[in-house]
Amino acid sequence: MRGTTVPPGTPCRPPRAGELPMHRLELPAPDAVPFAVGTFDTIGPLSRADFPHRHTFHELVHVTGGTGKHVVDLARWPLRPPHLGVITAGQVHHWAGVRGLTGHVVLFTDDFLLDYPADRDRLRRLGERPWLELDARADADVTRLVTELEAEYRRGADSVVRALLHVLVVRVGRLPGTPEAPPARAGAVAAEFARLTGRADLGLWSVRAHAERIGVTPEQLTEAVKAATGRTAAQLVREARIREAQRFLLRTDLTVRQVASRVGFADPAYFCRFFRRETGSSPGDFRRAGEKHHD
Repeated sequence: MRGTTVPPGTPCRPPRAGELPMHRLELPAPDAVPFAVGTFDTIGPLSRADFPHRHTFHELVHVTGGTGKHVVDLARWPLRPPHLGVITAGQVHHWAGVRGLTGHVVLFTDDFLLDYPADRDRLRRLGERPWLELDARADADVTRLVTELEAEYRRGADSVVRALLHVLVVRVGRLPGTPEAPPARAGAVAAEFARLTGRADLGLWSVRAHAERIGVTPEQLTEAVKAATGRTAAQLVREARIREAQRFLLRTDLTVRQVASRVGFADPAYFCRFFRRETGSSPGDFRRAGEKHHD
């Protein structure tokens, strides 16, 4: 996907005022597959970044040691290794007060999933529960798969790497605590809608705009999404807007008026009413409570 990868050593683009840094996947050559795997040390210091940021790629994190917390969007997860973390493209995360962090990181873009397109939807469902504690059996299974992934990646066996990544994503989806898969009748329309709403730049569109992008009517989109998730497309669009507004309120110094504009509201007063209706608090109260919690 254009703009999701860069050559090694490319500095991060300076974020615009009020924006969060966006990290892109470093590749050794222009024709290299958009995938990387290694330890925190071999991947580099950005794998332990202690400031809120987004990725253009997906990240699976297998933590085997360390103390501190991993923060994904609004949730702070204490480290009690072993863990398996799932950070999808566009999510905001960082490490807080971490010491002695060990383990492996698996990085890849949507383009690397072309052989297994259903894995995109699996990853976005896993992103709803991004931090899992592993029992001994699950940890051994993840360790074996990540070790094989790294070995095949070093050999340049791209097709084997794709297959092993698919197995890893499917196995993670079977772990206790992961969201259940949608009903089998949910088709490509609902999956594409989930992909679009998971992107920070597209998730704020209206239901009609999403339907036009996918090539269906709003009614068809709503029916497909309802069958797959039990919720309406409008509900999920509202959730995407609230999630993005919360990220801006907690992670930037944008004013409430500026946040309203960033998430698609021309009228700040209407945004405040919408935010209170959906969350139970005003944007200002939410920001103050978040600042107090993170002090």
